[in-house]
Amino acid sequence: MSLGDWLFGLFGGMGLEGVVICIFLLFLIDALLFPTLPELFFVLALGQCPTVWFGGTLLLAAILAELIGIFTLYYVVKHIRVPERVSRIAEKYIDFLVVSDERIILVNRVAPMIPFLGAFIALIKSWRPKVCAFYITLGCILKYGVIALASGFFLNYLGSDEAQTVTLVFIFTIIIISVVASFVKKRRSGLE
Repeated sequence: MSLGDWLFGLFGGMGLEGVVICIFLLFLIDALLFPTLPELFFVLALGQCPTVWFGGTLLLAAILAELIGIFTLYYVVKHIRVPERVSRIAEKYIDFLVVSDERIILVNRVAPMIPFLGAFIALIKSWRPKVCAFYITLGCILKYGVIALASGFFLNYLGSDEAQTVTLVFIFTIIIISVVASFVKKRRSGLE
């Protein structure tokens, strides 16, 4: 049983409020500790009540959870003694990427190359936390907004079960493309 399944089982009996809490926790864990495939669970949650209002509520929960998770990690890294060598390695890593300023957060939505984003925000001296918060929010709106729109589109033109299946295939395709793009970029940059 995965963490997401366990959380949905734990909060599923609470109705839509439980689904929102579950999404919040999954996105928080994803931003703070380890990947939880939040795209997949976002689609599953949206399937519980495919309305604009509920989609907006899930999107707001995702944004808040990501901001809290990322900036909690930022706070921890900022307040522990990180060796200067680690900061230099983080700076060199970011310099290898397509964009080396805060805009890479948007690229990271499609091709995830920056794990533990909060730590990088704390370590990269030229990055401004407010600008990072803006790009995190914009990235959530764009990525999960597109996912919600695609889910709604498929729901309008297909039956409920087929729409969820097609949307999940769409999400897995995005995840696979993201992993391949990340791998290719790392290989080209000599980071592997």
